Amino acid sequence: MNSLNNAVYFHDEEYFMQAISMKELCDNHETPFYLYDMNDILNKQEQLTKYFSWNKLKIFYAMKANYNPHILQVMNENGFCLDTVSPAEMLLALRIGFDKDRILFTANNMTDTEMNIVQQQGVLLNIDSLSRLERYSKCFPGSKVSLRINPGVVAGENKKVQTAGDFNKFGILLIDIPKALEITKQYGIKIVGLHEHTGSGISDTAKALESMNNLLGIASRQEFPDLEFIDFGGGFKVRYHPEEVEIDYETFGEKTIQLFDRFCKGYGKELALYFEPGKYIVAESGCLVVKVNTIKKAKERYIIGTDSGFPHMIRPVLYGAYHHIINISNPFGELGKYDIYGNICESGDCFASDREIPEIREGDYLAIQNTGAYCCSMASNYNLRPIPSEYIIYNNELLVSRQKDTHAELADKVLSDYGFKGSNVNY
Repeated sequence: MNSLNNAVYFHDEEYFMQAISMKELCDNHETPFYLYDMNDILNKQEQLTKYFSWNKLKIFYAMKANYNPHILQVMNENGFCLDTVSPAEMLLALRIGFDKDRILFTANNMTDTEMNIVQQQGVLLNIDSLSRLERYSKCFPGSKVSLRINPGVVAGENKKVQTAGDFNKFGILLIDIPKALEITKQYGIKIVGLHEHTGSGISDTAKALESMNNLLGIASRQEFPDLEFIDFGGGFKVRYHPEEVEIDYETFGEKTIQLFDRFCKGYGKELALYFEPGKYIVAESGCLVVKVNTIKKAKERYIIGTDSGFPHMIRPVLYGAYHHIINISNPFGELGKYDIYGNICESGDCFASDREIPEIREGDYLAIQNTGAYCCSMASNYNLRPIPSEYIIYNNELLVSRQKDTHAELADKVLSDYGFKGSNVNY
C-alpha cells in the first residue's frame, strides 16, 4: 500500500492524487496515461527557494525533463525561469509567455543556425566549447555571453548522466580558460555568467560543493569583472527507491549560501544565484498508469504483460533505473513477486524484475511512480504505438492536457509526414 512520494497517497482504502481517486480515474479514462500533480511541482519550487535563501535566487527549470505546455504555463505564472537546450524549446518558452530574460540557452554542440536563431531572439547563450565561443564572438562582437565550465568534478547516479571530468564532451576545461579569455577579449565579448553542471542525481553533496568551489575559484579572478550571475546547474537527486536515503537539502542549502556569500563579499558585489533543476521539480509529480493485459507463469516466475512499453518510459532500459510500482486495483492483495513487462517486441522492454507487489490480476491498474521527468519528454512512437495521453491535477481539478492519437490517426500522421495524400498508399 505504500506510495513513494506525496503526489500519490493512500486514504479510505484506495489511492488518490490530490482529491481525485486514481481507481475512478482509471475506470473512466483509457490507459496508458501520464498523470501529473501540478501542486507538487509548485511545492518543489517553494522547497528550493527555502533551502537556498538568497535575495537574487533564480530557479531555471530544465524543461527537457518535461515540456508539457500546460505545466510550463503554470510555471510561468509562478515565476519560474527556463533552461533550454534547443531552438524549439526556446521558441516554445517564448510563445507560452516567458520573457527572454527568464530563458537561458545551453545547447551542446550547437550549430551556426541554432546559434543565430537564439541570438536573434535576444536570449542569452551559455557556451561550452572554445570553437563555438570563437564562432559566436566573430558573429556577434561586443555582445554578452555566459560560459559553461567543466569543473573537473565527476558526479551523478549513472555514467550516462555524468557531465564533467577530463574526457567529457561538456564544458570548457579549466586549463582552457586562458584561451577563452583571449577570444572574448579580442572581440569585446562581455562574460556575464559562469555555469557548471557535474551530473544528474547527485547523492554526494560534498562533490557538488567541491565543483561549486572550483567554479567560484575561477570567478574570483580579475579577468571576470562583468559577472552578473553564477549558475550551479542542476543534479538534485530524486528518491526513486523506497530504501534510498533522502538528501538533506536544508543543510546543503545552508552550506551553499555560506559559500556563495563569502564569494560575493570577496568579489565586491552581490551576484545572482542560478540553479537548473529538472528532475527534482517534476519527477515525483508524475505516474505512468498502465493496465495488466496478460499473466504468464514461467516456472516460478510470473510475467505480467501491460498495455505500455519502454517507448513511454525508457529510463529502465536506458539507465537500469528503478521505478516504484503500486497496484491501484488491489492494494490489499497478498504480496507476490512479479516481472512486469511492456508490449514492445524486445526482451529489454521490462519495467521491473522480481518486484514484490500486492497480487496482480488481469485487468488491474498499475501506477509506475516518479515518471514526471524524462518519460513523456523522451517518449516515441516506436512500434507505431501512440504516446499516452497526459492529465494534470491542479488544485483538485483534472485537466485533460493532451489526448493520445488513435491508431488510425497515428497511421495517417505517418502517411502525411511522408507526403502521401488520401488513404491509399501509392508509390
